[in-house]
Amino acid sequence: MIFNSCVVDDNASDVQFSFELVPVDSVEMPLAFSLGSTYTISVTYKRPSTCHAFSNFEYVQQTGNVRTVAVVNFVTIGTDCETLEEEFKTETFGFNALSSEPYTFKFWQGRDDEGEDIYLVYEVPVNNNN
Repeated sequence: MIFNSCVVDDNASDVQFSFELVPVDSVEMPLAFSLGSTYTISVTYKRPSTCHAFSNFEYVQQTGNVRTVAVVNFVTIGTDCETLEEEFKTETFGFNALSSEPYTFKFWQGRDDEGEDIYLVYEVPVNNNN
């Protein structure tokens, strides 16, 4: 998990913020990739509050063709935040299939009661069109 905070001073006010991983709710991705093709992968998450805004993806290429992906939100601290019950946001990233071996994507969904990471896992085969 990434947690970081900063203070930005623009002479008008002090704004404090942090970065927070937000659990993935669902993912839209192809059932198979074609070697050399680029794909858009859509990731949906629940926005926890009005102080949360999408920052980026934490994208880690692990051994072989395993990819771990998490949604990172920019969180403003010290402002009047409202809890959001059912606000879902969808963000996308591009992926280029450069290997003929299957890819495994692990999308971070939070932690269980023992503090272990939970993932939504997709295994995607690659079609070699040669």
